[in-house]
This record gives sequence, C-alpha cells and structure tokens, in this order.
Amino acid sequence: MKKLINSIKGKSLEMAVRTRRILMDKRGEGFVDTAIKILIAVVIGALLLAGLYALFGEMIMPELRDRIQDMFNYGG
Repeated sequence: MKKLINSIKGKSLEMAVRTRRILMDKRGEGFVDTAIKILIAVVIGALLLAGLYALFGEMIMPELRDRIQDMFNYGG
C-alpha cells in the first residue's frame, strides 16, 4: 500500500512540475498573433485584388475590346 501511495505522489509531483513548466513557457504563438497575421493577409489580398481589377478594367479590357473589334471589322 505504501508503494502505491509513493507512486501516486511521484506521478502527481511530476505532473505538477510539467504543468508549471508549460504554464511558464513563453515560446509559442497566441491567438492575437494569429488573428493579426490573418488580418494582414486579408488586407494585402484585398489590395492586390483591387489593383488587378483596376488594371483589367482601365487598361487591358478596353485594349482587348478594341483589338477584337478591329479583327472583325470587315468593312475597313
């Protein structure tokens, strides 16, 4: 019986030490860090998408439309 009690005490002490070590650990990544990374990625993606949309809307599509109309302009 004494052996069982000593074994339980040893395991509980080991678990307490492990728990304390985990709680005092300052490495790791928190929820705020992850949220900020996601927010930055969304903002950069939105800016990229807006830039591409403006580029296609103002430069590429009108030029492409004009070239297609010139290709099918049989009268001129």
